[in-house]
Amino acid sequence: MKNLIEQRACELGFDACRFTSALPPESAPRFQRWLESNQHGEMGYLSRNAFKRIDPQLVLPGARSIITLAAAYSADGGAEARLQSSGGDARGGQTQPGTERWKPNTEATGVVARYARYSDYHEVLAGPLKQLSSFIDELGGEGARSLWYVDTGPLLERDLAQRAGLGFVGKHTNLINRSLGNWFFLAEIITTLELPPDTPEKNRCGSCARCITACPTRAITAPFQLDARRCISYLTIELKGSIPVELRPDIGNRIYGCDDCLEVCPWNRFAREGRLMKPAKRAGLDSTDLIELLALDEAGFKSRFSGTPLLRTKRRGLLRNVAVALGNVGDEAALPALSKAAHGSEPLIAEHASWAVAQIEARSPSR
Repeated sequence: MKNLIEQRACELGFDACRFTSALPPESAPRFQRWLESNQHGEMGYLSRNAFKRIDPQLVLPGARSIITLAAAYSADGGAEARLQSSGGDARGGQTQPGTERWKPNTEATGVVARYARYSDYHEVLAGPLKQLSSFIDELGGEGARSLWYVDTGPLLERDLAQRAGLGFVGKHTNLINRSLGNWFFLAEIITTLELPPDTPEKNRCGSCARCITACPTRAITAPFQLDARRCISYLTIELKGSIPVELRPDIGNRIYGCDDCLEVCPWNRFAREGRLMKPAKRAGLDSTDLIELLALDEAGFKSRFSGTPLLRTKRRGLLRNVAVALGNVGDEAALPALSKAAHGSEPLIAEHASWAVAQIEARSPSR
């Protein structure tokens, strides 16, 4: 039965499929301590359903097994190649030859995390997951029940995936697969079928600490420890209010998420683009014109980013991020658009646009 499930997962386009039991994850105590220290920030959903995340039986009573799946989404070069070719630093700016000084880019462009340069992965993976779940229930016969999730269910998915042998949790707290690097989505099917578990993957980070060094905001406070409140992905996506002033310069020109800790991982040399996500690649998101984005109205925002993860931030969140990016990498050419935004009707955008104006004016040679 297990071989049939693996074969069907492969036919549906998944890049890896592994199995584990439905026992509680061993990391549950660490997860609870992390919540108690408020390092999850405003992600209240993590604490609201924490009791389910530490006990899969509360997700699906009678569950016996969890099937973990990977769908790869990128195989581009890592941060080292990007920085070497651009002469830049990890913040998205430019380094002056022979110095450590960071200077704004001459082109005000924004960076979107790689996973968001595709159609929304929740939608892309939903169809194959439904089909695989139905297949599993048919194999199990009468009374078999399965639930599927893709980054949506109350499961500690990275921990379960490591126990299933799908990969190992790196020092940046993300999952690493030896054949896919960092670039893949996780999905799970929890089922009442009892399936033989695979061997857990052991950690293979060794002495490498590139991800810790690469983090612009020092969100990785120690190996395998992340303070989400400092993470750029949290600040630009999950945080709904004002971005802390002291962290804004380190965001550079990132407007949705951050890949720095992922990009520097040596395991990415084995990465490849997966079959499920490749057709879902969206044009125009590899590099975005910040001044153009700042002019988007509600209709323009929805039209441009329809079907992508960027809709999650809503217009006010994305333009907040765009304003911060312009404050970091823009020049005087951005001042008219920022001044207009600073006097607009949306307080969140106006606040960050005013900050950006002050940043550009402070470093302008004509001031």
